[in-house]
Amino acid sequence: MQLRSFQGLVPTPELAPQVAAVPYDVVNRAESKALGEGNPINLIHVDRAEIDLPDSVGDYDDAVYAKAVENFKKLQSDGVLVREAAPCMYLYRQVMGEHAQTGLVGVCNIEDYENDIIRKHEKTRKVKEDDRTRLVDELSANTGPIFLTYRDHAGVLGLTKKHETEDAPINDFVAPDGIRHQVWRLPAETCDAISKYFAEEIPLAYVADGHHRSASAARVGKERREKNPHHTGEENYNWFLNVLFPASELKILPYNRAVKNLNGHSLQEFLEKIGSIFSMDPMAKKRQRRRARPACTSAACGTR
Repeated sequence: MQLRSFQGLVPTPELAPQVAAVPYDVVNRAESKALGEGNPINLIHVDRAEIDLPDSVGDYDDAVYAKAVENFKKLQSDGVLVREAAPCMYLYRQVMGEHAQTGLVGVCNIEDYENDIIRKHEKTRKVKEDDRTRLVDELSANTGPIFLTYRDHAGVLGLTKKHETEDAPINDFVAPDGIRHQVWRLPAETCDAISKYFAEEIPLAYVADGHHRSASAARVGKERREKNPHHTGEENYNWFLNVLFPASELKILPYNRAVKNLNGHSLQEFLEKIGSIFSMDPMAKKRQRRRARPACTSAACGTR
């Protein structure tokens, strides 16, 4: 598997809590607008730029993508997002209650996505994939990471734990939802060693979350590759932003759904139809759980 450093755009540490945004697809337009109000540097103004336009403008209107580019460029010109001095990887730690998980932030190759070295388990919806494809293409950047997992590797874990326990994080804050986010910048020699481990000893990774973002990143890379007669494979468009968590640390939370309308069926008919498709187990009581997903933090933007 190919994993390497990248020279991304990062916020200054004191601004990271304001820049960090929820994943674009966990909030609707009204919720996105509420999150962005009073905080013009939050990345939601790039990921969901329709919030800065009249409600009469559709979510996929040309004006939305133009506004996203405008907002993204302003964050850079105002010094909110600053280009790293050199390529690097990061450690990204999430703490939710008693559980903590630490992932590697780097860029993966679209060929690994195309060749099923990065494995998927969901279909994508065309309208969502088209939307993120256009956003990535217009920005020439990935503004949110794909959430991957891989089988534990002692060498990688040894390197990451050393920096996690001995070094001070460059970002450390608690988001409004109570989840703590910490980020460490890894030195070049550690990044090189990690890349070598992945290339030689880690055969696969799995998409835990971000099927539309990964499909979109791969589409942009493929389209640019086909348009470039001098394609070499080293261009930035061949790589896309990911955060990779070892399987032993990853906690998968349920994605619960509420059925509000049986569409004319009796309860028994509905259960029989559902039971013909899914395996069902009755629950003694209701459970409501949250999903912890990577926010857009200090490793927010992998440029293409």
